[in-house]
Amino acid sequence: MTTGSSNASRPSAASGGISTFKGQDRALRADRLGTVGLLLSVLAATAPLMVVAGVMPTAFAVMGVVGQPLIFVILGVVLALFSVGYAEMSRHVHNAGAFYAYIARGLGGTAGAGAALLALVAYSALQVGIFGIFGFEVSGLFATYLDTELVWWIPALVAAALVGLLGWLKIDVNAKVLGVLLVIEVLLVVVFDLSAVADPAKEGLSLHAFNPDTLTGAGVGTALCLCIAAFTGFEQAPVYAEETSRPQTLVPRVMFLAIGFVAVFFAISSWALTVAAGPSAVVPTAQKQGPGLLFFLAEPRLGETFTDVMHVLFVTGMFAALLSFHNVVARYAFAMGREGLLPRAFGRTTGASGAPGTGSLLQTVVSVVVIVVFALSDDKPVGDPTAPVLQLFTWLGNMGALGVIVLMAAASLSVIVFFARRGAAGAQVWRLVTAGISGAALLVIAVYTVKDFDVLVGAGPESSLSWVLPGIIGLALVAGLVLGGVLRARNPEAHARIGLGNEAFQLDKAAESAD
Repeated sequence: MTTGSSNASRPSAASGGISTFKGQDRALRADRLGTVGLLLSVLAATAPLMVVAGVMPTAFAVMGVVGQPLIFVILGVVLALFSVGYAEMSRHVHNAGAFYAYIARGLGGTAGAGAALLALVAYSALQVGIFGIFGFEVSGLFATYLDTELVWWIPALVAAALVGLLGWLKIDVNAKVLGVLLVIEVLLVVVFDLSAVADPAKEGLSLHAFNPDTLTGAGVGTALCLCIAAFTGFEQAPVYAEETSRPQTLVPRVMFLAIGFVAVFFAISSWALTVAAGPSAVVPTAQKQGPGLLFFLAEPRLGETFTDVMHVLFVTGMFAALLSFHNVVARYAFAMGREGLLPRAFGRTTGASGAPGTGSLLQTVVSVVVIVVFALSDDKPVGDPTAPVLQLFTWLGNMGALGVIVLMAAASLSVIVFFARRGAAGAQVWRLVTAGISGAALLVIAVYTVKDFDVLVGAGPESSLSWVLPGIIGLALVAGLVLGGVLRARNPEAHARIGLGNEAFQLDKAAESAD
């Protein structure tokens, strides 16, 4: 039996409006997304082509780990275990605040407030970081095909404005945009995978990359940290729970479909890279080619035209990821505004679209400010990505990934406490066991991430970045906990409703009826 607020956010059959006591502008519009729309929305955040062209070559080159395909399989298992309890939690809690709502319902309102601010910072960092590499790639396309010099921050700012505009539209419109871009880039990668299998390097169709012996050496822990960021997106499905017709069914289904797809797709694609280059040559080739590894291996097999198309779709795939993360941040801000963790203005939707417009505007402003700051610090020639373009991408991307890993570990603990407190530990025992196993694994990955942060961001071991950037994540968590503590002391009723979402509206209605 579910105990969330799904009914509170559904349209009233009589009025055609939103059945919430606080009114239509305090709820996201239900029935906007089905299974396909929700799946495409969360998968877009994984940016398949960006991972294959960017993350995988970096893992090969910097960490020197040939067994990257096996790492994706291992992480897929860990995250599937995590999702067993997480998905069950989604049947009981329907809130755009997702992570923080789950943590609040399990560990209390103060912990939920800490998770809320952490989620807002982490997902915002993940989104803003992509603007750096997006701007650089668009600048490269202008130089290559139009013989025009274009500084990276101009396309970055244009993209920020366009993403902000789309964020004000209906979520089903966004899902269609994301879906088209996602399907095209997936097809391109599949074509490359098939070409690699059809024309392997001299070592043939070797399965050496799946050999456990390849997961040795100092780079394995760092490779785990880097590769888990490629899965980021599947956990966003509960963020859209209030905008689906059947959240109890659709959200768990989409999470497992997303994890299965990402694990299989990335394991096969990273294996295809080892086949195309040769297991013994993939690391030195990646070190030489860098992010150009995929295009270097694709051109002799598929031709220059296909490679050119892949370059263009590399950019559109990043745009899809920008839009996906933007939508998530906007909904976290909406949920926090609705529950008093941000100013009330953020807890309202906009016009007929039912989109969280104020939250969308907030993320657009944050994006523009960060891009401008990095643009002002850019003293490199046009086309030089060393600073601050790649810094924007690597610094904020890894910082955001660390935040999401911490949130997943906390959510695992929350699942255990949530069901144990309700006397359901016996009935849910296998879900609690999987939550414990995945939570422990995620904590280990979080420790490795902090330990090797200097490697992840390309800084020296003595660099202050190795503690400043993880420190921002820690500071966001502490600030949220302080906010929760203050709210508990000054407004205990509001504190008690953290994580309740639309269900709190019904509590208000019941209280007023009693009075």
